[in-house]
Parts: sequence; C-alpha cells; structure tokens
Amino acid sequence: MAMTTGGNAGGPMSEINVTPLVDVMLVLLIIFMITAPLMSHRITVELPTANPKVSDTEPVEPMDLAVKPDGTMYLNDIEVTEAELKAQFAVAAAKAPQPELQLRADKTTEYKVVKKILADAKEQGMVHVGFITTGKE
Repeated sequence: MAMTTGGNAGGPMSEINVTPLVDVMLVLLIIFMITAPLMSHRITVELPTANPKVSDTEPVEPMDLAVKPDGTMYLNDIEVTEAELKAQFAVAAAKAPQPELQLRADKTTEYKVVKKILADAKEQGMVHVGFITTGKE
C-alpha cells in the first residue's frame, strides 16, 4: 500500500457548491419580475400631503361638566338644568371641529345620572366624551 501525502483524499472539502444558491436567486428573480407589475395601482387618486408641523385649525376649548352627588350639573362652572345642558350639547355638536365634553362626576354620584348625561350627549350628536379622574395617591 502506497501512502499518498497530498491531494484531497479524506481531507475536508474547501470548495463551496454555489449551484443551489444560484438556483434560489433565479427563482426569486422570476418571482419579483412577475409580481412587480402587480404592485402598481390601477386607480389613481390625488393623495393629500401630510405636514404634522402645520395645524389648520385652532385648538377648541373643551366643555367641562361637573356633576355633584345630588345630581346638580355645572357646565364650565355655571349651574345648568337638563334642558339647558341638552341645548348646549346641540350647539356644541354643530360646531366644526366639535369640542370635547369632559365629564367630572363625584365618585358617589349614581351611575344612572352619568348614563343619562351620556345618552343626552349622544342624542344631540356629541362624539368626543372624556372622563376626568384623579390618579392614585
């Protein structure tokens, strides 16, 4: 038996087979060539440009409604009745942009009073309603 001291008999193979890589790349190229024309939109519309630094409207002062436990209501620190409140909701709902109703109800106020106010606000067309609470101490 003759011993061979060179060549690559039994040693690690140092060449990389690139044929599978080329096959995968060709398949991807074909896929992209087919899907690229489908990415264009058939219907063209003129899209608006967004500029977040420019505000086209002035901020609207929110409506502050405080409700005491006995059911008395104060709109912007002025006592109002239910009929006056509905009228104020109708006026505010017609504004563009519509102000937000910020509701501050005492924690002992019955929920049915708050529910009635929310129903009246929705009935008059108010869509922005927020609840004011205090954080944990």
